[in-house]
Amino acid sequence: MNHDLASMADLSTFALVAQHSGFRQAARASGQSASKMSEAVRRLEQQLGIRLLVRTTRSVLPTEAGALLLTRLRPALDDVASALDILNELRDSPRGTLRLNVPVSAARLFLPAMVNRFMTLYPDIVLELVVDNHFVDLAASGCDAGIRYGERLELDMIAMPIGPRTERFAVAAAPAYLARRGVPDHPRDLLQHACLRGRFLSGAVYPWEFERDGQTLTVDPRGPLIVTPTSADVAVGAAIAGHGIVYLFEEWLAPHLASGALVPVLPDWWLSFPGPFLYYPGRRHLPAPLRAFIDFVRAGSYDPPMTMETA
Repeated sequence: MNHDLASMADLSTFALVAQHSGFRQAARASGQSASKMSEAVRRLEQQLGIRLLVRTTRSVLPTEAGALLLTRLRPALDDVASALDILNELRDSPRGTLRLNVPVSAARLFLPAMVNRFMTLYPDIVLELVVDNHFVDLAASGCDAGIRYGERLELDMIAMPIGPRTERFAVAAAPAYLARRGVPDHPRDLLQHACLRGRFLSGAVYPWEFERDGQTLTVDPRGPLIVTPTSADVAVGAAIAGHGIVYLFEEWLAPHLASGALVPVLPDWWLSFPGPFLYYPGRRHLPAPLRAFIDFVRAGSYDPPMTMETA
């Protein structure tokens, strides 16, 4: 068996395919061709004289030999990537790809201003946003970092604040709807109203939470519309059209509250909660694009999102 024939490129491809449990998934994460990745792994197996992956119609998994190779290979590949990335820091401006996994709310509310400023400061960095409300394993997804709220962070991750430090869930409706149906005086009054609901990706319809003077309250209203996070603007449009009451991030509703298309409902009961965090795995050496983004976030070099107070 000639180890010299096993190229670094083929070894990297094998590790990527194993990490994503499939050629198509690995191809999407890396931007390569699935057929070329399959060819590279096949070539590596022929050169090493042993099967590394078990291919099925649903997934691709390492064999015993493949798993053993991965345990030794991954640290070596990380060391090579870190060594090459050190050279990246010697350039006037870092370059490469930064892949972030972010929730819909972040992509919709505060990231646009950050992205615009970051792209101006770092024109040689390709920023790829994977908008996904599922909490994913960063390594398995091929992402360098992610954005999530504190209760969903893994303990072995490094986390730092990003975006607004305090957020609120706001409740609003069109003036015409309130004139027709009346203005709720208490969260329990919402049970008698048409409420435009949201559904978690898990399938559960989330309840509406409220707080005032240390008192918390949860209600489970009903209504004519249920949307997933990616369709929240549909619920906002339905509220503006007078179909019911909407419950959403205050920043999301702020422009419509400012214009008068929507008016606040039960503002004394709006629930406040801590803002999101940028999280990433602890490493001896961070890729230059990620290090640049971390420094950028720490510097606060972006415009804050609009709220009722800043509108």
